[in-house]
Amino acid sequence: MGRYALRRILGIVPVLLVIFTLSFVLMRAAPGGPFDAEKPVPAEVKRNLELKYHLREPWCEARFLPALAQGLEPAAERALRAENAAASLAEKFCTGAFQYGWMLANYTTGDFGPSYKYKDRSVNEFIAAGLPVTIQLGLVAMCFALLIGLGAGLLAAIKHNAWEDHAAMGAALLGISIPNFVLGPVLILVFSLTLMWLPPARWDGWQYMILPGFTLGSVYAAYIARLTRGGMLEVIRQDYIRTARAKGLSERLVILRHAMRGGMLPVISYLGPALAGLFTGSIVIERIFNIPGMGRYFVDAALNRDITLAMAVVVVNAIFLLVANLLVDLGLGLLDPRVRYDE
Repeated sequence: MGRYALRRILGIVPVLLVIFTLSFVLMRAAPGGPFDAEKPVPAEVKRNLELKYHLREPWCEARFLPALAQGLEPAAERALRAENAAASLAEKFCTGAFQYGWMLANYTTGDFGPSYKYKDRSVNEFIAAGLPVTIQLGLVAMCFALLIGLGAGLLAAIKHNAWEDHAAMGAALLGISIPNFVLGPVLILVFSLTLMWLPPARWDGWQYMILPGFTLGSVYAAYIARLTRGGMLEVIRQDYIRTARAKGLSERLVILRHAMRGGMLPVISYLGPALAGLFTGSIVIERIFNIPGMGRYFVDAALNRDITLAMAVVVVNAIFLLVANLLVDLGLGLLDPRVRYDE
């Protein structure tokens, strides 16, 4: 088990490096720069800002386009780059390589760098403020998903082909079909604006978590219900379950003590991607319910071209995804030794 866990943990590193590299390339390839939306400033001031944030590299400019060191106006710089397309491309590639190394070195120490948009705040401060909120929202949604999904799935399996089975699977199909950007406003309309039972937005206490948590967890509850029903139906037809019943055990003990261990394997396999999806897929929910989490910061960073903040959100979400899958793989390895030996 130790070697299996070590292989899984070491496998995270190259995947994370690929995600970082792809994110960096896509951010650099996106049109526009972080200071393009600012009100016009002297070319020298803009150049100093870009030098400070490693968007320009003097060594690369001196090597390929020395005229850039003069602090050209935007129109003059565009003309210079158009006349020297090959040198301009080489200068951009060189600068990108320097910036890649600078950001990668900072990431290995846990430093996500400065924010391009908010000059007096670092990206780490945004992550520290938004991550706990997103984690709380994800955990609340997971509680809803497990509570509703397991309950409905077990009921459907025990009452196979009865009306309870059809009702539970009908509700699951409904949960999968309704997108959360529709469900959220409907819940606000009913429970906040009509019945006035729950607050419609913000994140100031447990009562603020119910509507967004249920909205985010509803889809996952539906999938968990279907997986639970399928897994339990497959297990309760096995010989050892019939043997347990033949010994005179009550149906409750047969289900809880014998059937659930095998019947829950599909659900456990699904929990990794589900948990990662809950933590990383809350962007719409955070917007609808005005929750100050990572998703809202990511949207704001994309709109503001705040590359360092957007990249940090992507990488942190990727870490969550990989760690969640790692925990599920280790859990499956503990429950089913065949998983370890098949590797």
